[in-house]
Order: sequence, then structure tokens, then C-alpha cells
Amino acid sequence: MVTRRAECSCGQLSAICSGEPVRVSVCHCLACKRRTGSAFSFNTRFAENDVSIEGRAAEFSRTGEEGGRVIYSFCPDCGTTVHYRIDTPARSDRHPGGCLRGPCVPIALPVLLPREPALPVGRDPNRTFGDVRLKPLVASG
Repeated sequence: MVTRRAECSCGQLSAICSGEPVRVSVCHCLACKRRTGSAFSFNTRFAENDVSIEGRAAEFSRTGEEGGRVIYSFCPDCGTTVHYRIDTPARSDRHPGGCLRGPCVPIALPVLLPREPALPVGRDPNRTFGDVRLKPLVASG
């Protein structure tokens, strides 16, 4: 059986995941952007019975857009989120894909949510998006 280990940056907190993930996905909702500090999150989901947790974890919970509670478990030393749960009838443990070590996981299934529009991309440094003026990342010239 395949085993993967999701681990925090300092190695104090880990989750050992047995078998193949139930689902692999990317999400670009605002909550995932805030959690990762990136444009999207890359997540793996394993059956709750296939995951064992080692180490100390602190928790943060919030109410999701559909009313379920989301509980994030992160390392109290380095702050890395190692796993999280969403209270739904189909219980599973979810892990940020970047924390996993071991065999590669399958290709991600995108989760496309209409709530977050994409920013326009172009060369015009004066282009605006709503009330926001986009600034070029690199000076032209």
C-alpha cells in the first residue's frame, strides 16, 4: 500500500496518509487564497480512516460558504497547515498538496467558483479592474 507523509516546515506535525487520495483538487476561492497566500490552493483528500496524525497541532475554525464548519490544523511552532476537515457527512482529511512527501499524486481536478473573477491580463499599465489600477510587475523600457 502506498504511504505519503504530509509534514509542516519544521517537521514537528505530520499526517501519514495510506492508499490513494479520494480526490485531488485546486481551488481559487478567497478563503483558500488567504490560507495559502497564493492565487489558488492545491489539495488532496484522503478517507479519515486512512490518516494518522503525529505531533502537536493548533486549530482554527471558520464557517464555510455552504454553512459547514472548516477546521484547520496547523503547527503551533512554524504555522504550516498540515491538514483540515470540513464537517460533512462524508468525513475526510484534506491536506495541502505541497506538504506531501512520497509518490506523486494524480492530476488535480480544478474547483471553479464563480465568486472570484480573474484579473485582466495585458500590457496596458493604465488598465483598471473596478476601482483597482493594475501596476506592471516589471518597469517597461
